[in-house]
Amino acid sequence: MNTSGHSKAITKLLLHLHPKKVNSQAIKFNRTFGLGGIAALLFVILFISGMLLRFAYVPSVKGAYDSIIELQNEVIFGQLLRNLHYWSGMLLVVVSFLHVIRVFYSQSIYYERRKNWLYGLLMMFIVVFSNFTGYLLPWDQLAFWAVTIMTNMLSYIPFVGDSLADLVRGGNEVTETTLLRFYHFHTGLLPLIMVFLMSIHFWLVRKSKGVTVQNCEEKTMLDTHPNLVYKEVVVALIVIVALLLFSMVIDAPLQEKANPLISPNPSKAPWYFMGFQELLLHIHPGFGIFVIPVLVTVFFIYIPFINYPELNVGKWFNSEQGKKITIITVIYAVILTIVVILTSEYFLDLREWMPNVPVLISTGLLLLLLYFVPAAAFLYYLKSNHKAVKIDLVMALFTIIITAYIVMTIVGSLFRGEGMHLFA
Repeated sequence: MNTSGHSKAITKLLLHLHPKKVNSQAIKFNRTFGLGGIAALLFVILFISGMLLRFAYVPSVKGAYDSIIELQNEVIFGQLLRNLHYWSGMLLVVVSFLHVIRVFYSQSIYYERRKNWLYGLLMMFIVVFSNFTGYLLPWDQLAFWAVTIMTNMLSYIPFVGDSLADLVRGGNEVTETTLLRFYHFHTGLLPLIMVFLMSIHFWLVRKSKGVTVQNCEEKTMLDTHPNLVYKEVVVALIVIVALLLFSMVIDAPLQEKANPLISPNPSKAPWYFMGFQELLLHIHPGFGIFVIPVLVTVFFIYIPFINYPELNVGKWFNSEQGKKITIITVIYAVILTIVVILTSEYFLDLREWMPNVPVLISTGLLLLLLYFVPAAAFLYYLKSNHKAVKIDLVMALFTIIITAYIVMTIVGSLFRGEGMHLFA
């Protein structure tokens, strides 16, 4: 094939990623903040750096930790490579989370984009699960006990919890079998699933004509190259340089080699699961690990299928009223979550107060109502006093859930000391 043929082939490939022309409103940075593209770039960085790390890593209890030490101390740029891989993984969790939030609040999940919202939620799960499986691979105290805590949490799922935890671990405890399972998931199966889902995700975005814009906005079509391509290249270079600089300065954490006989105090889950661990300190595990996550998942899946007569697709927060309501909801959810945490920590002991009441009721249902009733009352207040319509109330409920989890993550990560007690 001659040079002209190569050029045409490359052009056809690029046209599958972008159309020849794009809406000028769609490529404004504050429309998407480049989060989807940044997430894709981080996946590529993780894939390349992960492949290089495989040459040095030994997936065994005897060799894993020592191979990390050798990588950092003996291999040229080994420390930088591990740092880059670790921080890219952590950033991917954050960026994916922000991308989900951006898509929701910009009203980009309705009509023909419903299916992509579901794929996006699934990809968010895969990103977290992939990060979690990689968390164990250094086989240090931090990784070992974090994974031990999280796999033990699975046992609280009714009926299948113990079997599921044993399946994930490959036994009753975190052992070399667990390490091998996590290694193969992290380096083999999950990347393949992610590539498959990303392909569908990009195809659906392309099929729905790119980024969502309002129908009322002026539609000026611009050439994709250079108007969009240059912006993507600049953002990519900024992310890569920032990651490299950060990785040169801040090392990925590595504690002493894992010791199953010595548990650190406190033992904490990975930061992105700290919201669950914090929740379990206040409510019955069956509710914290099963009931609440199932209810939230069903709600998130159902959101785009609700009938909204007042929907403004492509408009941030749907309206100025929606924006105002969202801000008020964030403030209320932060205050409510902190009040419930402090009340449960220092004032409530329902198990002691109600010794004859089943714990599913006293430390489960009643504590759930402690949060649910004020949240429901707040939604009623929004409807009555702020004339909130259906889409406003759905956004408010979504905001309460997300804000509560963020607050619990911060409290659990930064304000829990020995024995998981709160400290100022």
